[in-house]
Amino acid sequence: MRIDVYAALGDSFTAGRESVIGERWADRLATGLRQVNPDLVYENLAVDGADSAEVLEQVPAATTLRPDLVTVICGANDVLLTVRPDVEGYEQRFARILEALREELPEAAIVTGTAPETWHFMDLRPRTRKRLAEATEALNEATRRIAAEHDKVLCLPVAGHPALEDPANYAADGLHASPRGHELIARETRRYLHEAFGIEIGATAA
Repeated sequence: MRIDVYAALGDSFTAGRESVIGERWADRLATGLRQVNPDLVYENLAVDGADSAEVLEQVPAATTLRPDLVTVICGANDVLLTVRPDVEGYEQRFARILEALREELPEAAIVTGTAPETWHFMDLRPRTRKRLAEATEALNEATRRIAAEHDKVLCLPVAGHPALEDPANYAADGLHASPRGHELIARETRRYLHEAFGIEIGATAA
C-alpha cells in the first residue's frame, strides 16, 4: 500500500510535549514513509492537552487533506485531567471520530491505540492510581471494541507493552515519551503498519 498523504491526530502523545519537531514518533514515521515516497504530504494536527472532544474537532482539517493514512490516538486526557472520568462520553466521541474518518476516507488506513494502564514513574497516591487504572482499563476496552467495529482500523497494543517498564522511554514527568520513547513508538508502529496493511516504510530513526 502506497502512502501519499499522512495525517496525525491526537493529544500530547502525538504532539510530543517538549519534543523537538522532527523527532516525535509521528515525524519519524513520516520520515520513513518519505524514504519510500519522497512526495509524501504529512501534517501533524495533534494538540498537547487535547481530550477526545478536541480531537474530534481535528477531523475536518484531516479529511480536507484526503490522507490515505491517519493516526488518531486520544482518550488519556479524558481520564487524567478529571476526577470524574467520562468513559461513556469518550466512547461516543471516539465512535464519531472513526465514523467521520471512515465516511470521508473510505480507503484510508486508520491507526489508533490503547493507553497505558500503569504509571510506574509518576508520584501518585494509591487512591488516585487505582482510579486512573480502572478508568483507563474501561477506556481501553471501549477503544478496542469501537476500532474493531470499523474496517481497516488498527488498534496498537500500547497497554501492557514491555517498554512501559523502562524509565528511559519517559520524559522527566514520568508520563510523556522521551526521545528514545518516540523512536520506539515509531519503530513499533512501522512494524504493525507493515503487518496489517503491507505499508512499506523506511528507517524511522531521526
